[in-house]
Formats: sequence, C-alpha cells, structure tokens
Amino acid sequence: MGKIKEIHAKTANPHVNLYELKAINKNGRDFRYYVASRAKSKETLKLNTHKNPPDGVVIFSVVRGNTDRVVLIRQYRYALDDYIYEFPAGLVDEGEDYHTAAVRELKEETGLKLEPITSAGDFERPFFTTIGMTDESCATVYGYAQGEASGRYLEPNEEIEVVLADRTEVLRILKEENVAIMCAYQLMHFLHDEEPFGFLG
Repeated sequence: MGKIKEIHAKTANPHVNLYELKAINKNGRDFRYYVASRAKSKETLKLNTHKNPPDGVVIFSVVRGNTDRVVLIRQYRYALDDYIYEFPAGLVDEGEDYHTAAVRELKEETGLKLEPITSAGDFERPFFTTIGMTDESCATVYGYAQGEASGRYLEPNEEIEVVLADRTEVLRILKEENVAIMCAYQLMHFLHDEEPFGFLG
C-alpha cells in the first residue's frame, strides 16, 4: 500500500484547490500526486479526516403530476467551452443539510420547487465523483419538482436552460449530446424503469 509523506497546498481559491502529495508507491518509490479538492486547507482534506460529508448535491427529480418527465439542465461549462446536459446540482453550504441544499439549488438553477423524498437511505449517501483527480463527493437527492421554470435566480456566470425531458428526448440526449456521467447512468435507468423511484424500495 502506498504512503503519503507530505501535503502542499498549491492554490487558495474559494471553491476548489489543488494539493500536491509527496508519496511513496507500493514499490517504495517516491512520486508526486495531485488532488483537486473543495477543502480549504490540507487539514480538512478527506485523506486526513477520513470522513465524507457531501461537498455537493445532485438532484434527480421528476415533474409532479407527470413522472414521465425528468428535470435536466443544459449548461454551458467553461471546462468544455460547450454545453452539457446534467441534473441540477450545487455545493452544500457550511452547516447546511443536503436536503435543504437540494431545495435551494433546484430553485436557483431552474425556478422549480423541490419536494424531496426523504426515505431513500443509503442511495442518498455521498458518493465520490472522479476519485482519480478529486476527493469531491455528492449526495443524490430524489424528489418531485413543480412550478414554472425560470432563469431569474441564476448568477451572472451561469448559462442554464431547463429541460423537462420525456423518454424520447432522454434517449436522443444520451445518443447525441454531452452528458455528465452521474446524470447519464441515472437516465439509462429512467428510460427503462416504469416507476422512476422504484429502485429506492
């Protein structure tokens, strides 16, 4: 098993930072590894705390009264210089419950009101996103969305279009568009599951 010898913060940004690890691999050789993290200090990195509070939430919601339509966003992302389909999502504020964060984020990104399903248990717990480069984890919140879609709560640097997609449109999106992987896997289930939340048991 590898071993971490030293950790050095390379940046000091508000939402994401780069850390350099000086480590020894399983063969006893020194090497450097880089981790992007939401942690604001090396002491709060998950490799130090060995705790996994969710950094963010991903919201899988269907339209109240029409569960054949799933709530997606089509968002411009600077990392791609292009648009990508995603579930609404966002960061959990310090001291904020992730259900509360999900309600807030859905409102901010889509104008819709979320009614969370709170009995999902282990399916809601935080899972890691892209562990090869980051210790970020997100909890998934499931529920029903209602109201009128709106962009009035968007920040100036957010370019988001709300998409209430039926299964025909979901299939087209999966075949033709850029899609975030956390969204893509859930949409594959949505295509074939008669009851969108049936797997929650």
